[in-house]
Amino acid sequence: MIGKLSGIIDSFGDDYLILDVNGVGYVVTCSSRTLQRLPARGEPASLAIETQVREDAIRLFGFASDAERDWFRLLQSVQGVGAKVALAILSIFAAGELATAIGTQDKASVARAPGVGPKLAARIVAELKGKAPALAAVDPTVARLAGEEEAKNAPRPVQDAISALVNLGYGRPQAAAAVAASLNALGAAAEAPALIRRGLKELAQ
Repeated sequence: MIGKLSGIIDSFGDDYLILDVNGVGYVVTCSSRTLQRLPARGEPASLAIETQVREDAIRLFGFASDAERDWFRLLQSVQGVGAKVALAILSIFAAGELATAIGTQDKASVARAPGVGPKLAARIVAELKGKAPALAAVDPTVARLAGEEEAKNAPRPVQDAISALVNLGYGRPQAAAAVAASLNALGAAAEAPALIRRGLKELAQ
């Protein structure tokens, strides 16, 4: 199996490139985000590779980083997510952004990817919340407060502040992030009005 390729970019297609490695041209399918980050034709490039073997074909998928490849694998562990949908998600999210969206249960953001409806986005978020390889990049306070059930166990001022921001029209993930940042700034003893005022300032930035 091929895990990495380094060579010269020969040409680009809509969703792939041909990478010339010592005279052999490999067709490598990539997300649009990865393609945009690559150098121009004729320049050297190196890609992390995921090899998928089927009865009728061998396909190579290329990624700018190992983290992106890990996400590609992990996304396909969810029923209804194949290579095409996984690449569509990775086309709109960097690895850290996707970790944040899943860690904060931001189904609406995930559903923005082509081919991902609300039901599939909800399944992705639910199934991957505890498995995401980059969840360390997410503030644990934000991840904890983002879910309605988890937030019920938070102190009353925190619950009230999140509810107030949601009632003002902000999404729960955004409200949870703002309140988490407010808690970090004001301390655990902060009351709801102070958390709301600080949260609104955070959201206005």
